[in-house]
Amino acid sequence: MAHPKETRIVYKRIGTPGYTTDIDCYIKNGGYETLKKVLAAGDPASLCVEVEKAGIKGRGGAGFPAGMKWKFLDHKSGKPIYFVVNADESEPGTHKDRWVVYYDPHEIIEGLVVCSYATQAKQAFIFIRGEFSHGAKILEKAIEEARAKNFVGDNILGSGFSLDIVVHRGAGAYVCGEETGLLEALEGKRGQPRIKPPYFPAVLGLYNCPTVVNNVETVCHCLAAIGMGGDNYAKIGAKGDAGTRIMAVSGLVAKPGIFEIATGTVTVGELLYDMCGGPLPGRKFKAVIPGGSSMKPLRFDEKYKIKDAEGNVKEVALEDVPLDNASLAACGSSIGTGGMIVFDDSVEMIQALANLNAFYKHESCGQCTPCREGSMWMARITKRICDGKGSPEDLDTLKDVSDVICGRTICAHGEGAAWPVQGALAKFRDEYIDSIAWRNRGEPSPYSGYPLI
Repeated sequence: MAHPKETRIVYKRIGTPGYTTDIDCYIKNGGYETLKKVLAAGDPASLCVEVEKAGIKGRGGAGFPAGMKWKFLDHKSGKPIYFVVNADESEPGTHKDRWVVYYDPHEIIEGLVVCSYATQAKQAFIFIRGEFSHGAKILEKAIEEARAKNFVGDNILGSGFSLDIVVHRGAGAYVCGEETGLLEALEGKRGQPRIKPPYFPAVLGLYNCPTVVNNVETVCHCLAAIGMGGDNYAKIGAKGDAGTRIMAVSGLVAKPGIFEIATGTVTVGELLYDMCGGPLPGRKFKAVIPGGSSMKPLRFDEKYKIKDAEGNVKEVALEDVPLDNASLAACGSSIGTGGMIVFDDSVEMIQALANLNAFYKHESCGQCTPCREGSMWMARITKRICDGKGSPEDLDTLKDVSDVICGRTICAHGEGAAWPVQGALAKFRDEYIDSIAWRNRGEPSPYSGYPLI
């Protein structure tokens, strides 16, 4: 059931009594009405205008405006246009899109058909993470149900618009969440990101044809904005960051969960204390990574300067920071994918960093030298510190390596590996020095949390 502080758009049907993934249940609850309406109107260009008016920012992590991405499509090339839904959801701490896949798949199908009609795509794909094997079956069943009612396939509802949808399972590589790496994998190649330029998907995407890649949540928001009108959608949430965000809270909190909130209307403290029940008994919150593991951590005992609704700068505690793009960016991090990871005072932060470094080292595709070698060295250094063989100079080396990675790789995996290191060193350097000292002396751990590596 929805929490009183939630504003549900994407999740509005999920969790309601008696709701199922069956197409008849979806139709009974208003499903496919937007598709019928836009096909009857016969004006796909107007749909792109509505998405642009809505000001929807991509929910896949980068926050790029969806309407602008659609505008970049090369309609003059004469090549077919493809629309791809990114359901890879590989960012640690993020588990929002899979809820739609597993519990409301027809929302994705309707959103994909409407978005494909708006962009005049002739073929659509859903690239789903390999581990979501059951989710892939749910989507394939939903597509067949939609095809039987002529919501997918040839001459949809007599409109003259045809669209086929293919579900493609990935092989579990984190880097395939990056749009060009995803397109490479979709073409049957090794999932290694492409150089941009020239391979901007809107011009040279799938099969070197114009392509839109939007993640599951973004497609659902576009469907909602088209259904209610862009101006109405833009009134929801924070100015310049319209709509809702799905926050998936995990880690050391009393009641982890997934919550859909209007941007800027709920603070970090309200999310963690009111909606998630606060810290575990006898513990205090220490830090959060607000938008998935590749974002920079924020300390709970620091003050942050943000702008209020009138544009005035004010200094607030982390728990009073609103959950929207601008506020978290002002704090030095990002809302990213909305996957909030919570640390309390039982966690030794060098172990947490070593855990993240091991992950990003493993998931580097190896194409770029700074990322391939840099992620390996960061993982080695933090593991060496955890093994009691580190030195304070290692922290300077970590900073140097992370700085060298940023801005020197083909895709954002390098930054995703480097930002947690940069952020953690800025916030927890003194603790790291203490950890190095007592670990080197072989003393018992002063932390009660479980080892992370």
